Amino acid sequence: QVQLVESGGGLVQAGGSLRLSCAASGSTFSIYTMAWYRQAPGKQRELVAAISSGGPTTYVDSVKGRCTISRDNAKNSVHLQMNSLKPEDTAVYYCYGDLWAHRIGRGDYWGQGTQVTVSS
Repeated sequence: QVQLVESGGGLVQAGGSLRLSCAASGSTFSIYTMAWYRQAPGKQRELVAAISSGGPTTYVDSVKGRCTISRDNAKNSVHLQMNSLKPEDTAVYYCYGDLWAHRIGRGDYWGQGTQVTVSS
């Protein structure tokens, strides 16, 4: 069984910064794409940023220039550095992993979510 465990959410004032982290643990596995999604109240879950196993990244337009996604393949982890936070960044942030697990195969995995609240 594979688990994605997030950390780093919290309450921050507008203009502040937060760093989200997500680590995969469990059975032997290989990780392909890792990403961060977010879901604000009353809205659909949206992709914030993604990073492939080879390193290329993609960002939603609203966070470009303010957020940086990175991964540590040795630690099976992904991070999201968020700067110049805005109240509209308030949401539950979910870690996502496209990965292959021993005896399970390839599939989509999600973390439990971490709340990010930006006050104005």
